[in-house]
Amino acid sequence: MQARPSLPIGLFDSGMGGLTVLKALATTLPSEHLLYLGDTARLPYGTKGRETIIRYTLAAAGKLVARGVKMLVIACNTATANALPVVQAKFAPLPVLGVVEPGARAAVQASVSGRIVVIGTEATIRSDVYAKAIHALRPDAITSAKACTLFVSMAEEGMMQGRLVEDICRYYLDDIFGAEARTPKPDTMILGCTHFPLLKTALERVVGGDVVVVDPAATVATGVREELIALDLINTEKGEGTSHFMTTDNQERFARTGSLFLGRTLTVEEIELVDL
Repeated sequence: MQARPSLPIGLFDSGMGGLTVLKALATTLPSEHLLYLGDTARLPYGTKGRETIIRYTLAAAGKLVARGVKMLVIACNTATANALPVVQAKFAPLPVLGVVEPGARAAVQASVSGRIVVIGTEATIRSDVYAKAIHALRPDAITSAKACTLFVSMAEEGMMQGRLVEDICRYYLDDIFGAEARTPKPDTMILGCTHFPLLKTALERVVGGDVVVVDPAATVATGVREELIALDLINTEKGEGTSHFMTTDNQERFARTGSLFLGRTLTVEEIELVDL
């Protein structure tokens, strides 16, 4: 199918985290139609092996392509880190964008000292993809990384603030930002999972106000806009764009948790149950 400006942008995530990217896209490109798929039946991807992540990501991307989209956005750091080149090759010439490179670029621009830490899922951290992207932009950067496995479940449960949330954040990050940290602290931290922005307030309290916390979602939205302009695929139809949501499991839970990510009430009637 040849891409047309009026077709939607397809977004995929293993769960609800990619809704932070959808929200940024709706703000940056209000006339664009958005088609979102959250593979909640297989969540989390971050603890899976690379081949499994690639298989799941290809299936989800195929579902979106079959619906008719003009661009794919892999709004999941784990899927981007492990499957982006495979998806790009499979569905060429359809443009396929991920979230890692925009996040790395934003962090490099924000960091003064060049000390940057990435927090994400096990699979994202294991891939080392952020460090590679950062060093490609700033070879002298000093990078570190930390897998924060529980953060995905916390975000999906709507656990965003409070003493327990902050205690769990400290459990993961005290060796980097705590009083007993052995090396100079990073001045920039990348939220290397699209679920993590829901914990941003708690994380900022834990790491301190002098650390820049980078949420790649806004940078991804800017990258999507630039790509659409370059390909002459900006939707020029009058009126506000629409958003359609699909999930592979439990529409009620998707609506409840998705409302937290979007900052508005999401109803079950807006969500389609699909099978991959």
